[in-house]
Amino acid sequence: MAHPQRLGRRPSGTRRRLGSTPLVCAVLALCLVSAGCGEYGDGTSMARDHAAAEAKRLNEELGHRDWVRDAEYIAATEVLDPTEDGTSKIRREPLAWSGRTSGDERATIDVRFVVTVDEDVGGTLGNPGHSAGQATRCYRYLLELDRNTSSEEIDCPSVRMPPLPVAKPYPAMPADARDRLAAALRTATPDTLASAVRAAFPEKHVTVDTTTHENALVAVLSVPPERQCLLLVRTPGGAIESPAYDPIWLEPGETGCNTGLYVSPPRYRG
Repeated sequence: MAHPQRLGRRPSGTRRRLGSTPLVCAVLALCLVSAGCGEYGDGTSMARDHAAAEAKRLNEELGHRDWVRDAEYIAATEVLDPTEDGTSKIRREPLAWSGRTSGDERATIDVRFVVTVDEDVGGTLGNPGHSAGQATRCYRYLLELDRNTSSEEIDCPSVRMPPLPVAKPYPAMPADARDRLAAALRTATPDTLASAVRAAFPEKHVTVDTTTHENALVAVLSVPPERQCLLLVRTPGGAIESPAYDPIWLEPGETGCNTGLYVSPPRYRG
């Protein structure tokens, strides 16, 4: 004979439906109104995270170094880049720089990251907001030719912002180099070729290489650190031509910019 159920007990196998109770409904409603049930954020901690992220981003931007450059030039052209990201104001401040990326040399750049985070009172679903905050972190970047940039966090020196780095222009091929070289070739003879081209380009940073090949006058100008190369040939018929060549041969460790690009063109190593 089955016994009647006691008052106040639920039959076995049934579950309490908490989601429909008045208490839970009230809590959910409160979360919706107050922009979620998350924890109010610490702006200072957020600013420190932003500074670390910006330091990592700069490391990636500096990346692999392919050109000879001094540290001040890099600091002026690649580091000095104030940005804003949402409510966080991020400022890069180059503090010190030395050396250059050349051969076995190394460029060192110290950068201070100053981040300000404005207060966010929240008010939308899932956004509890955060306090205002500020953080300052410093990193040292090490750059070497044909290497990836590396960095490490350092203690921030107690110094004000130093003078801004200046990007001094690097030697480059003269803008009118082609016209000047063509003019020298038109009037040169096999005996005067080298002196005529050198006289047309007194710039010390411009390298000159000339030769005669099968009655053609061959002249090459180069600015080696910048891998700039100009090759012109006066054919036996007197025409001025600019033979094509693969720029890969201007890379470090390759043949470089010289008359061999025309006289004995390099072949790919298979």
